[in-house]
Amino acid sequence: MRTAGVSKTAVWRWQKRFMSEGVDGLLRDKTRPARIARLTDDVAERIVALTLGESPSESTHWTGRAMAKAAGVSLTSVQRIWRAHGLAPHRLRTFKLSKDPKFAANVSDIVGLYVDPPAHGVALSVDEKSQIQALDRTQPGLPLKKGRAETMSHDYKRNGTTTLFAAFDVLEGKVIGR
Repeated sequence: MRTAGVSKTAVWRWQKRFMSEGVDGLLRDKTRPARIARLTDDVAERIVALTLGESPSESTHWTGRAMAKAAGVSLTSVQRIWRAHGLAPHRLRTFKLSKDPKFAANVSDIVGLYVDPPAHGVALSVDEKSQIQALDRTQPGLPLKKGRAETMSHDYKRNGTTTLFAAFDVLEGKVIGR
């Protein structure tokens, strides 16, 4: 080993090859694959389909380890496939659609105002915010200071509710409210 400048495992490999193939086995290097075989497109498609389909039983979403176990591949392979397809099953984005039957028509009208506004037109946006809670902290907070973040107490007292009506005057840049 010292004379040849190789490790014990290399010598053992040569001995094994000599025992099985003779001198001819030592005259050439044994071919080896360059690296681990790539996953087929079928495996990637199956992982994407599983991810987009039903979540595993008693779970809210697929985890990388659960998917790797279900698909029979490594965790890094699952992560690589999810990244390539822009999937992140652990992130949830929810929204609520209106039950208004004219919702789609109203949305296209509103979007149309922003995309192609009429000349000398005015677009008003009205939103109702009734029953706003009037809250106050039980203790005053401490201001932001070097080396310390701004603090405030975790509890509050409720002073009832109020209703806010406001409008924005675009020409003057003022908020009109009561």
